[in-house]
Amino acid sequence: MEKHDIQKLRDLPIEGVAGRLGLSVKGHKALCPFHDDHHASLSFSVRRNAYRCFVCGARGDTISLAMGVLQKDFREACRWLADEHQVITTEYQPREQKPPRPFDPTRYERYLEHPWLSDEARQFLFSERRIDARVATWCRLTSWRDREGTPWLQIPYYDRQLRLTGIQNRNLKKGGQPRFRFPQGSACGIYNLPVLNRLKPGEPLFITEGCTDCWAMLSAGHKAIAIPSATLLSPADRQVLAELNSQATAHGAQPSTTFHMYPDRDEPGERLFLELKEVLPSLVHHQLPPGVKDFGEYYAAATARQDGERPP
Repeated sequence: MEKHDIQKLRDLPIEGVAGRLGLSVKGHKALCPFHDDHHASLSFSVRRNAYRCFVCGARGDTISLAMGVLQKDFREACRWLADEHQVITTEYQPREQKPPRPFDPTRYERYLEHPWLSDEARQFLFSERRIDARVATWCRLTSWRDREGTPWLQIPYYDRQLRLTGIQNRNLKKGGQPRFRFPQGSACGIYNLPVLNRLKPGEPLFITEGCTDCWAMLSAGHKAIAIPSATLLSPADRQVLAELNSQATAHGAQPSTTFHMYPDRDEPGERLFLELKEVLPSLVHHQLPPGVKDFGEYYAAATARQDGERPP
């Protein structure tokens, strides 16, 4: 992993990483995982993007926090952070230092025109996630196997002009590592932007966290786009949303498009909602039922009940 990739991981919001690690952060403090703590002595500095315990002396950045909580070495902690937060990292660096190649959409377009879903992909999409097959077709989901026989789901990202801008590969092997791979040069920002071209005046638009929640929302009959991760709302993504908000309010005080969100029931999910609310002031908060982590889980369970099956 290159130095600039490691810096990407160090730049992840420290409190968001802590939330992903299972720490409950309130008022920039949490119970310290490095000693038997009962008084929230672990303090987070948003400005320095670091943590420090004033009892046991533990301190560091996002990587050291992941190393300590997960009991992983540096390399494993970096891989976990990249996978969990969907950070695109350099997969291969040749010995000769050459400038990185731009993303080449022509390498993938012919496969996406004739998608093929393996048994593992069908199990994941249709049995576990209960995704409507029409959604898989709309999103041009396809699959492939690497030389070791590992099954991957290939998720294309398009801009609003229907140009292929990046590919996200998801490992379908149970417990497989790495969880995600991105071809060199991939630009995987806001997902499913082409759906904006089909929005009708006054029609609601749902914003989800991650592709799987987006597929679930589309399967439920709603227009939806997705933010790649709760901790990765990039400036480019903010600009896209700001332009969308401007278009929605261009013809009067009442927006022509209403924005809605079911935040994940965790601290990063709620923080993402607040960040989005800054860009989309009319964003409506919808609450998931107790015990349900995200909309994808809620949709899969509800669909299974409708079909008279045991929820996955």
